[in-house]
Amino acid sequence: MRRREFITLVCGAGGAAACCAGAAARADAADRGAHARNRRRSGISGPRRGVSAGAGTIELDLGANVRIDTHWAGADAADIRRHAAELVALAPDVILAYGASTVRPLLQATRTVPIVFPVVGDPVGAGFVDSLARPGGNATGFMTTEYSMGGKRLELLKEIAPDVTRVAILRDATQGSGSSEFASMQTAAPSLRVEVNPVNMRDVGEIERGVAAFARSPNGGLIVATGPGAQVHRNLIVALAARHRLPAVYYERGFVTAGGLICYGADYIDQFRRAATYVDRILKGEKPADLPVQAPTKLKLVINLKTAKALGLDVPPSLLARADEVIE
Repeated sequence: MRRREFITLVCGAGGAAACCAGAAARADAADRGAHARNRRRSGISGPRRGVSAGAGTIELDLGANVRIDTHWAGADAADIRRHAAELVALAPDVILAYGASTVRPLLQATRTVPIVFPVVGDPVGAGFVDSLARPGGNATGFMTTEYSMGGKRLELLKEIAPDVTRVAILRDATQGSGSSEFASMQTAAPSLRVEVNPVNMRDVGEIERGVAAFARSPNGGLIVATGPGAQVHRNLIVALAARHRLPAVYYERGFVTAGGLICYGADYIDQFRRAATYVDRILKGEKPADLPVQAPTKLKLVINLKTAKALGLDVPPSLLARADEVIE
């Protein structure tokens, strides 16, 4: 290599560190000696549920020496901003940033360091890129959703719970993904004979009040739109759906393993693998502005049969046959 390359990895909300580690590459400029010149280093930081803010170092040997410096910021926005500023100050060659809640403060801290995001709902709506085809700035990467997915999730809800006639769309109104997914469901709703109602989720109180108010009327169901707020409040949302006996469709497997009914969305592991190719291309000289943002290509359908039974639902055999994973 003509230069020592440094990739900073910014991960969040769900422990993406293991996926990131394989992409890390740059010798630690502070180290000395021939052994140090072959040493590669990555920094991992961002919001992660249940982890206190702090830092540490993990030493791994993956054929070549890889040093991973971890900086978990919990779920506190101020901590995330502080860690973003610290990482940018290291002047990395590229940053791999997990989720909108880490991409946003990074873009506030730098408009020059290349940023690759493996997991973002609507980067155009969030203002991270100018367009999908021509990002135009210093960020690019991979979306977790696309416009039609909202309608598909509504179809899945009707398929697994055909008596549902009213659907609450739990969304973060500050995120472009929440608005675009809701628009998709509004389009699909008439043909499915359902009424869709937005419920905002700015904080715990708003989520609890909104879901409780919606659940007072019968034949209700719930769909959770893509967004960092949903990840932060995942356990609460799953618990509220169970408490109010609302069949719910989610966008990510973690909700279903936590007790949610069903999810349909991007395979996050595949997203990180694809992001690693962009990291490689940027380190070889390409610019984020010229690398198009890509939609997910690998989608997963996961069903929790235990939750279905608790809700009194019989999962159609045709739906079970299409599932990538069934939790019993």
